[in-house]
Amino acid sequence: MRTVLVSGASIAGLSLAYWLRRYGFRTTLVERSPALRSGGQAIDIRGAARDAVERMGIMDAVKAHHTGTHGIAWLDEQGNRVAAMGGDDFGDSGGIVAEIEILRGDLVRILHEAAGTDLEILYDTVITEIAESAEGVKVTFDNAPPRSFDLVVGADGLRSGVRTLTFGQDKEFVRDLGYYTSYFPARTELDLDGWEVMYNLPAGNGVDGRVALLYPLGNTGEVRALLGFVSPELAYDRRDLRAQKKLLADVFAGAGWELPALLDQLRQTDDLYFARVGEVRVDHWYRGRTVLLGDSAFGGSLGMGTSMALVGAYVLAGELAAAEGDHRVAFPRYDSEMREYVAMNMKRPPGGAGGFAPRTRRGIRLRNRFMRLLPHLPGGGKMLGGIQKAANSITLKPYAGARSPE
Repeated sequence: MRTVLVSGASIAGLSLAYWLRRYGFRTTLVERSPALRSGGQAIDIRGAARDAVERMGIMDAVKAHHTGTHGIAWLDEQGNRVAAMGGDDFGDSGGIVAEIEILRGDLVRILHEAAGTDLEILYDTVITEIAESAEGVKVTFDNAPPRSFDLVVGADGLRSGVRTLTFGQDKEFVRDLGYYTSYFPARTELDLDGWEVMYNLPAGNGVDGRVALLYPLGNTGEVRALLGFVSPELAYDRRDLRAQKKLLADVFAGAGWELPALLDQLRQTDDLYFARVGEVRVDHWYRGRTVLLGDSAFGGSLGMGTSMALVGAYVLAGELAAAEGDHRVAFPRYDSEMREYVAMNMKRPPGGAGGFAPRTRRGIRLRNRFMRLLPHLPGGGKMLGGIQKAANSITLKPYAGARSPE
């Protein structure tokens, strides 16, 4: 039986583990966190990824955990709604908010259950060395004994440790997009009625444009809050939660609307994701017996990261099965099968960080006016980057040999 080590027990890694098990591979996951990460923002499942979810037999579970959010609205300086876009304005996968929305933590749990609760996961551990030979790959960990595997998969995110060990440093593959984002759970007294809302602030407190989004979870008052801002890279410790909280508090100090209440809640939570936003570009997603999947290979899309991870896992496992585990055949086929689909979904709409967080009050008003008109303009979907077409730009092959789910 072929053995595969997958670094990263998130959406890409767990999806791959599910399919590899169906094809008879023995899979081990290694995860930096001490347990499955349950937090995170709402994510979309678009286009061909829905086909992958259907083939896994988990679509009913996914739909049962739909967040209930059905669109996004933009607010003016007083917090009044001035523009809106429904989840179906540009097709079921083409808008900023998609038809199927689920919390990242819920999808991770569903995938873990589908992959098998007896799946071997080495928690609180990272790979420190990968040494390939003709017989396989010897892997050294920081918190577990060394082991050997036939293949290694890096599904460990934008700042992939596997990619660094095998391909090279981040500066070779990650393009900086010029802004920071953060997510944390919060509550609000606002009646959002199933609408995500975006509130912008101009440059201030030493940074450029700033943005706050509230994503409602049903009618519970619970939200996922996003705080983002445009800025050159700042010096801070990525492992220092207190420093990240202070940075956000300083950037949004003195702001109105819901920001004071959100910052109060931020101070009290330990469930914070804060990161510099980047875009990954790798010419080939494999090197020897090691291959990249998900954000480590093609991170940085706008709203397609989860979908590409689900599709990529299906294709990679299918090609390995079709090649009877021969990575020399399977990895190039996976790369070829996914390349155009990924290229289409990595295209970003015009405006970049400035469209997300305009620098001036005038820029904010112009952006909001444009978003109010966009659903009514011919070709409006193309102005968003053609997400609907890109999300459906691959047809999943019917790989043979999968065992029935246990």
